[in-house]
Order: sequence, then C-alpha cells, then structure tokens
Amino acid sequence: MGTSMRRRAATTAMTLTMTGTLAVGLMTPVASAAGKGPCYDGRCRTTVSAPKTIKVNSRKFGFKQFKITHISSRSVDMSTTTTNGTQLGGGTSPGGTVELNNLKIKVKSVSGRKAKLQLSPTSR
Repeated sequence: MGTSMRRRAATTAMTLTMTGTLAVGLMTPVASAAGKGPCYDGRCRTTVSAPKTIKVNSRKFGFKQFKITHISSRSVDMSTTTTNGTQLGGGTSPGGTVELNNLKIKVKSVSGRKAKLQLSPTSR
C-alpha cells in the first residue's frame, strides 16, 4: 500500500470516527429524555389504554407519575400520590379536563378502550 493510499485510509477512518462521535453526542439528549418519557415536561399528546402510568417531572408538578385507572366511552379516570403523600384523582368525560396540581390533562376523545390525551402545564 502506497503512502497516499495510507493517508486516504487514515483520513477516511478519522472522518468515520468523528461522524460516529458526533452522532452519539447528538443522540444523547434524546436518549435521556426517552428514559423519562415523552410527557415528562408536561407537554404531550398521547393515546393510552388503562391501566397506564405516565411519568412527569416531580419538581414541576408535585408528583412523579399519574395513572390512568379506567377508560370507558363515558369517562376516563386517573389518580396519583404527591411527593408529600396526598392522594389526588379525578375523572372526566371525553372533551373534559382534569387538573392534578398544576398539570392539565385534557381527554380529547375516547375510542373503544383507548383515550387520546393532551397534557399541558397550567399557568399558575
């Protein structure tokens, strides 16, 4: 193998290594957010069937997760326990909203045993 061929091979290897390193660096925030869940910041749209636990930021909302306990054509029920041990819960029909501390959970629709939810922080 000639000198120019070795240089080209070394340059190619370096380029591939740097590309891989940059790609991993770019993927790290997504990977860590995925571990917490797509609704962690309190802003998401999701479709769920009961029972389903949804993780959220405990510092922001006062609880680390809430659970969808029941879904029917007439209501969606949910509950949680706050970081200080208080039990919270609520239920609403499709189109309604439940507020758990400063997190709004709107039931957009229900189809069969699945509910489409939209989460958003309140402006408190």
